[in-house]
Amino acid sequence: MKRLLFLLGSVLLIIPVSAQVPADKALNLAIQQYKQMMTHVPDSLLPRTTDNKTGKLVTAGTDWWTSGFYPGTLWYLYEYSKDKTILKEARKRTTEVEKEQYNKTTHDLGFMMYCSFGNAYRLTKNPKDKQVLITSARTLTTRFNPVVGCIKSWDHGKWKFPVIIDNMMNLELLTWATKETGDTSFAHIARTHANTTMKNHFRPDYSSYHVIGYDPETGAVVAKNTAQGFADSSAWARGQAWGLYGYTMMFRETKDKAYLEQAKQIANYIIPHLPADKVPYWDFDAPGIPDAKRDASAGAVMASALLELSQYTKNQAYWQTAVQILHTLCSDEYLAKAGTNNNFILKHSVGHLPANSEVDVPLTYADYYFVEALLRYKKYNK
Repeated sequence: MKRLLFLLGSVLLIIPVSAQVPADKALNLAIQQYKQMMTHVPDSLLPRTTDNKTGKLVTAGTDWWTSGFYPGTLWYLYEYSKDKTILKEARKRTTEVEKEQYNKTTHDLGFMMYCSFGNAYRLTKNPKDKQVLITSARTLTTRFNPVVGCIKSWDHGKWKFPVIIDNMMNLELLTWATKETGDTSFAHIARTHANTTMKNHFRPDYSSYHVIGYDPETGAVVAKNTAQGFADSSAWARGQAWGLYGYTMMFRETKDKAYLEQAKQIANYIIPHLPADKVPYWDFDAPGIPDAKRDASAGAVMASALLELSQYTKNQAYWQTAVQILHTLCSDEYLAKAGTNNNFILKHSVGHLPANSEVDVPLTYADYYFVEALLRYKKYNK
């Protein structure tokens, strides 16, 4: 097998030149799975995961942060297949999430509304979808504190004003809203949040803390912690993926080279820390490596982000790493057999290991970013 050599920082990477990713095979399996899933998910609820004790499907209401991923995946699968059955379910499930456009209690409106209504509007140009998105963006801005320079993540926990790295993923809704309305305040908030996060969330090696606690009165950083990672000082894998994806997206949306440089540095941290098959352990510093749990969801997010980043940098290390991640996720180890896995696509994700919640199970957002990555691979690999 041919190999490519890359110098990433001070680390020499030897990356095999992989064969084509079996994207169509995986996408057709995804269609099969989700057509079956349609028949099992109750109205007004969305699929979330599998209960690893009972093996039963776990659902969530529309106010749960993952509610946009099932309809979003359906929109992606419709885009690929043009299957009217999938279109009907995508519209039905998107409509169910509609009332969350007014939900001021969460920072996750980007996940909830942009993954669902954003994809719906992109593919259908339905003016009602556009209005829902604009309302959602306005709602999200109510959580912004100009003194801190960030959107508040949680209204719970030990912090007065917590901001998690995940919040980078909710900024695309705001940049979109400025483009659609001409109101620059949305993009201003997105950029301010991204800049503040760039300043405070990252260590000198470009790994990221999970949670930064701010003083809402002064904007001062008062805590640097984790909630879902192994330790405050560790690099929680999905957190690294959120940062990589978020800054790649912010470069696309603003063309600000500071965001591109940030994304490159995060990628240059991540890649040498991945195991041989490139699907990350749930935390880069997890105890028990190499026997620690893997997180397919983090791998899927990384693959999608690295594919896009490779287009802006022409860095083959980014492309080849993404391809290797997808090859592994398309293997029998991670890709479910038809009719199994409660009809989710991927196995072996980790939601919140310290709380023993959603450990080594399928997750709805793993499926979403996996399908997105497969579509990006097909788009870019021409």
